[in-house]
Amino acid sequence: MPANIGTLDRIARLLIGVGLIVAALAGTFSSFMTPELKYGAIAVGVVLAATSAFRFCPLYKLIGVNTCRSTIG
Repeated sequence: MPANIGTLDRIARLLIGVGLIVAALAGTFSSFMTPELKYGAIAVGVVLAATSAFRFCPLYKLIGVNTCRSTIG
């Protein structure tokens, strides 16, 4: 799997993913009171954190997006 997520994209995904997980588990927002939204936010957070860790997004591959700089030189 070639990397298709750049550094800025990777950092944003990680911060948003961890933020969603922490907010859902802490229950600080009233919108996370229903189990569906709570577990949905955790699932989205895990996916964002995982794509950040692997530097590969299957959706980006599917639609042809690449935010990773190539190091051709």
